[in-house]
Amino acid sequence: MSNKNVPNAVSHKCSVTSGSRCRSEARASGRNLKLEIEYDGTNYCGWQVQRSPQSSVHSPQKKSIQETLEKALRKILQEKIRLIASGRTDAGVHACCQTANFKTSSNIALKRLQKALNALLPPDISISRIEEKDLRFNSRFAAKSKTYRYTVLNRSYPSALLRNTAYFYPYPLDIKLMRKQAKVLLGRHNFSSFQASDKIERPAVRTIKSINVTKDKQRVYIDIEADGFLYNMVRNIVGTLLEIGRGRLAKVSLEKILSAQDRRLAGPTAPAKGLCLLKVKYK
Repeated sequence: MSNKNVPNAVSHKCSVTSGSRCRSEARASGRNLKLEIEYDGTNYCGWQVQRSPQSSVHSPQKKSIQETLEKALRKILQEKIRLIASGRTDAGVHACCQTANFKTSSNIALKRLQKALNALLPPDISISRIEEKDLRFNSRFAAKSKTYRYTVLNRSYPSALLRNTAYFYPYPLDIKLMRKQAKVLLGRHNFSSFQASDKIERPAVRTIKSINVTKDKQRVYIDIEADGFLYNMVRNIVGTLLEIGRGRLAKVSLEKILSAQDRRLAGPTAPAKGLCLLKVKYK
């Protein structure tokens, strides 16, 4: 991180002996700030740090988006910060508008904080907006839905410029069939067939509010809005739709895959790099 004209935003003064307690009390009745964050997830282990016993000095763990942001906020605000995100994104996944909130005792102006953060953060993370929310606001629990976009580069040769943000898929695709099959997923269903194995057993029922498959010249976009997503759910749906569009799952309809609640029947998991969190809806 660089140190370009970063303002010191500490405005709450306490004595040396009671400083820690004073700051904690101030945060409890201070401000609750919500960030809108854009990032390229290529060089990160995901939003949240995943501690691995195998990581070492010789093979260090990649940084997370969360710890990179918290480090910058600590430097500016001179207090410990804990970010609460709308949800976690995996390694290599991007975001146009991730949201996260945190409590602070500082009275720094929002525009000043945004400028300071963007001066400190690496070029693959940017703060597009900061707003003050009610103290009870929680980015995760207040979210009504999230929209993800998956981008497929559908042509005969790869792209040097899109290599980290689109999945190169050189096979002919039946977009009309993919669009028709995708509509089967609309509504409230058990999505076990599209759930990757997880360390924690989670309920598999989710509601997909919209799903659109579009093609713009050589790019195919698959946009999915839902009230929540299972682990790798979007990437597993995309992998299945691509297999259907290619004609490799012609004998098995998406309706049968969905009702079977069996991950083995669905297609492969599409690579993380094509996935981007587009929007988090709160109202």
